Amino acid sequence: MEKRKLKLSIVIPLLNEAESLPELHAWLKKVLDENGFDYEILFIDDGSTDASWEVIKSLYEQDQRIRAFRFRRNYGKSQALHLGFKEASGDVVITMDADLQDNPEEIPEMVRMITDEGYDMISCWKKHRKDPVLKKNLPSKVFNWAARKVSGIYLHDFNCGLKAYRKEVVKNIRLYGEMHRFIPFLVKQAGFSEIGEKPVKHQARKYGYTKFGSDRFVKGVLDLITLWFLMKFSRRPMYLFGSLGLIMFLIGFVAVSVILSIKAYKLYHNIPTHLVTDRPWFYIALTAIILGVQFFLAGFLGELFLQQHKRDGDYAVVDRVG
Repeated sequence: MEKRKLKLSIVIPLLNEAESLPELHAWLKKVLDENGFDYEILFIDDGSTDASWEVIKSLYEQDQRIRAFRFRRNYGKSQALHLGFKEASGDVVITMDADLQDNPEEIPEMVRMITDEGYDMISCWKKHRKDPVLKKNLPSKVFNWAARKVSGIYLHDFNCGLKAYRKEVVKNIRLYGEMHRFIPFLVKQAGFSEIGEKPVKHQARKYGYTKFGSDRFVKGVLDLITLWFLMKFSRRPMYLFGSLGLIMFLIGFVAVSVILSIKAYKLYHNIPTHLVTDRPWFYIALTAIILGVQFFLAGFLGELFLQQHKRDGDYAVVDRVG
């Protein structure tokens, strides 16, 4: 019986990349055909406002191995990848950006590392970046350093779009928000520990402009805080919020004790005293108790949410081909 040929799924999220798509498709097709791969190419149009969707439909008429999905509006890269992972049918799933900065010629070696060396995931490292130093290179270095410290996963480039996965990996992780930056962490959390890294050649952007603004660094910092929370308390949020609630209740108890002790002492010794509400300790106690209740409620709600069925990706597909 003939052995089934390995199948690849190439998942490409995109936003306003009409100029680069024909060249990217031709480059991909050349590399994949030369290496004898069975494959499908999944374009996820994340609400493009240019002619990207028309270009994709034109490419589909030439190549029936293309499958494409168009979002009603821009939902973000994480949602686009989530849909791509859900729809992918290949044994190995490759993700890459549509701006021609990722080199398709890296794919055969990435696949070999997955199939022959036993990796669950290969994350690529753009060792020599072709991006502006202050706008992308420096913030990227700082972000990756912090991500390594927080996650304990020692990769040089967490956010490189060029990655390879076993099929089982992408079917067992869920992307949301801006968590595409931390896919290696999500993979590790899902129980897949064999995460490798491959230095790759980075191409200069040929068409268009970067879709990442100056707020990218701020979002990255906030996502790192999210990452820390998920590592420590994703399974039991009550451990965090309950502990904070206990601390607030303790502060409130001490404040009430101080108020009552001073009041009792003065009454016992017939010393003139003020109303309890005139003392700052009263407001400290009141604030601490209210915060304690809120922290406990947050913990209870977190535990309840964990028990609910996880929702699918928050996006609306308005059109598709293939």
